[in-house]
Amino acid sequence: MHRTAFLLALAFLASGIASSAEKLSVVRVNVTTQSWDFHRPWGKRQPLTRRAIGAVLPGNRVLVTADLVANLTYLELENPEGGRKVPASLVAADYEANLALLQTEADSDLLTGAPALQITESGIGDQLSVWQLENNGRLLVTKGPMTTAEISAYPVDGGFLIYRATMQIQGRDSSFTLPVVNNGKLTGILMSYDAQSTNANIIPAPVIQHFLKDVAGGHYAGFPRIGYAFSPTRDPSLRRYAKIPDAVTGGVYITEVLKDSPAAKAGLQKGDVLIRVDDFAVDQDGNFDDAAYGKIPVAHLFNVHHFVGDKVNLQILRAGERKSLDATLEHRAPESYVSDPYIIDRRPRFVIVGGLILQELSRQYLKDFGPDWLRRAPERLIYWDRFQSDLFADGPRKLVFLSRVMPTSATVGYEELNHLLVTKINGVALQSLDDVPKALEKPVDGFHKIEFEEDPKTIYLDAAETQKTERQVQMQYRLPALKFLE
Repeated sequence: MHRTAFLLALAFLASGIASSAEKLSVVRVNVTTQSWDFHRPWGKRQPLTRRAIGAVLPGNRVLVTADLVANLTYLELENPEGGRKVPASLVAADYEANLALLQTEADSDLLTGAPALQITESGIGDQLSVWQLENNGRLLVTKGPMTTAEISAYPVDGGFLIYRATMQIQGRDSSFTLPVVNNGKLTGILMSYDAQSTNANIIPAPVIQHFLKDVAGGHYAGFPRIGYAFSPTRDPSLRRYAKIPDAVTGGVYITEVLKDSPAAKAGLQKGDVLIRVDDFAVDQDGNFDDAAYGKIPVAHLFNVHHFVGDKVNLQILRAGERKSLDATLEHRAPESYVSDPYIIDRRPRFVIVGGLILQELSRQYLKDFGPDWLRRAPERLIYWDRFQSDLFADGPRKLVFLSRVMPTSATVGYEELNHLLVTKINGVALQSLDDVPKALEKPVDGFHKIEFEEDPKTIYLDAAETQKTERQVQMQYRLPALKFLE
């Protein structure tokens, strides 16, 4: 390289502007999304457009966050310099791990020649670089040290490993998703950034590698869970109560085992003390000693070190006696919960009966009350969602509730009712919304008897009047349908 050109390249790098070789390892991603309105479950909200920067991976694929493409309607990739755009498609998305893999159409050459980013793990103290694109296609690089690696909550549910770094990221177009790089290799995807504290939360390489390996297997299975809750055992009284020998310095006290979970199937019980997972000792706080990141929660062993179908060995104390249990890890689908932790890329289920809007409780419904949904959503709905494992261990499969009432001739006097748990219709105990149509086929003495958990315990709808108002309700409120149960 000519000396002047070499010095100019160094100057670009020193100022935070990357060379064209680095620039071609990223691509602009443009998406249009349209989510369902869970408080009006027959319709959608206004479309939203988002722009992001995707990391180019081997095989001409592109990595972004899953929340970028949630409820996707259109997706395209754009040349970093702008101008040229090609349609793209979604290969796989995991909303729990917040990762998505994209690809261009088969005949597109947009990514041809783009150097694919290899993936590397990072350690505390490493200098990480966040890549952004300027309007002219130049790559803006912001650097900062990695400060911690810990388990933290992701956008929709649960907790995974994150890298946390301190840096001052500048606001730019296409900044919804940003690659994070360590020495020219991809080490993470920016998940969130707090400008006030300058803390960047990063989806780290181990989670990304797990996701990509699972996708490459041809049938994406998701991240496994074990299915128990625990209490630390720092309290000497608890240790004596649990009959933990003095020779055992660690261990956690099992407070809950989810029904039908891998832990339950393995024979783990409430009151057991978990002291070891495979070759890793569990300390009094539920941590293990990770070779790369130090003390982190043992959940990382289950959901990132292992894949669905893997067997793990649990060493426990039961009434002071050592036992060995083998668990086969599984992924729990969101629709298997009594209250779905998230509903994305699928529409909410509902049935309208004479103006009564019946729905199934989900965290997505609660989140539609806004960012401060924990304050604004009805307390009883939050309570049912939060404690669903304890409250509804023996059913129903789903919580059917009356969300609100559309005023009609069949619902006179009931217009103010809302957010009531429906237990029976015409004497039929409801396990889910699937039971509603059949229950409505058998009115009691010409009336639909609808029973609730709370006051008013029972209301009655004239069956003939209810049927007569169906067409009226659909036309008056311009509804495409009066139910959706798929």
